Amino acid sequence: MGLLDDKTAVVTGAAQGIGRAIAETFAREGAAIVIGDVNLDAAEQAAAELVANGSRALAVRCDVTSESEVEAMVGRCVAEFGRLDIIVNNAGVTRDATLRRMTLEDFRTVIDVHLQGAWLGTRAAAAVMREQQSGSIVNMSSISGKVGNIGQTNYSTAKAGLVGLTKASAKELAHVGVRVNAIQPGLIRTAMTEAMRADIWEQKLAEIPMARAGEVSEVADAALFLASNLSAYITGTVLEVTGGRYM
Repeated sequence: MGLLDDKTAVVTGAAQGIGRAIAETFAREGAAIVIGDVNLDAAEQAAAELVANGSRALAVRCDVTSESEVEAMVGRCVAEFGRLDIIVNNAGVTRDATLRRMTLEDFRTVIDVHLQGAWLGTRAAAAVMREQQSGSIVNMSSISGKVGNIGQTNYSTAKAGLVGLTKASAKELAHVGVRVNAIQPGLIRTAMTEAMRADIWEQKLAEIPMARAGEVSEVADAALFLASNLSAYITGTVLEVTGGRYM
């Protein structure tokens, strides 16, 4: 018996990194998975690997800034699997620069993908979950939304906004049995973070009481907790997965 047996989940930005780890964890726990990603080839490869391991999965090309594409992704999930129980709004991009050097386009791009994308995903999923009288929505924020990062006024703004989106939508949807929560990862070992300069990596490690970076599987386990009935009485919360950084 898996924690997500007979459940169906959509995970955006799931062709790689944290999103893929979440999709794999959910599939291992029995869920049918829709991998939504702007890179369809990578999404199809990820879905094929899940299917090869005995899971139900499909890939959907989705630009989360597009209202029609997000709604089509949710519609495809319901058409293929009959319901939607979980959505993880994970898709994201970075366009780092200092405040004086950041362009308006780069600011808007990051806000649109992270914050507008999560709002569109939440709204589309909630329309289905409201009729089912059940569901779990998980928004991927970041510890930078709590403390702010130099060179990331766009990213930190978007990730802080996700906390407000989470709490407001949690209040709106609680009475229809839909829970909404957020995760704020800290320093997680991914291809992007491992490309940091060694001195910056060491500086960040020094801020972590547990003295190590997190793994994508540990973020995925937190998402599993929030998606499953283990957190049945939890909504509107922000779960930090940081090794104690900035506690």
